Amino acid sequence: MSPGNHMKILRDVGRAGVYHVPQQGMAALLSAAKTAGFATHQVDLSSVRDKTALFRRLATALEFPGWFGHNWDALADCLSDLAWLPADGYVLLLEHCDGFQTSHADDFDTSLQVFAAAADAWRAEDIPFWVLVDHHADNIADFPELQ
Repeated sequence: MSPGNHMKILRDVGRAGVYHVPQQGMAALLSAAKTAGFATHQVDLSSVRDKTALFRRLATALEFPGWFGHNWDALADCLSDLAWLPADGYVLLLEHCDGFQTSHADDFDTSLQVFAAAADAWRAEDIPFWVLVDHHADNIADFPELQ
């Protein structure tokens, strides 16, 4: 798929959400997102094995403010605000998620729910918010062009 088609999909607020993208497809989407003026953040979760480590990794990658409370509600609040990172849209690339999903499946599933809720909140503001996960799991749909 061409970069122009990637940008068209990424700008589609109605389709934004949490999706699986194979590792080899991430670079093209990241490039298209940057070209579209989106804030892009790659988060390597290879060493994340619990929610505490996940919160730390996301807080660092997304430059969360000092008031971030390192819990699910605080994560939801930060992801649904991002006033300190103004952009036309957001793409969060979660890489090497398999270890976290394997070691803490319930927390992995909760994180996906929080990301999906953030995408819904941004949709209400007419701003696309994408979370692209390189790990295939039953509860993660494939990126629209891959369906």
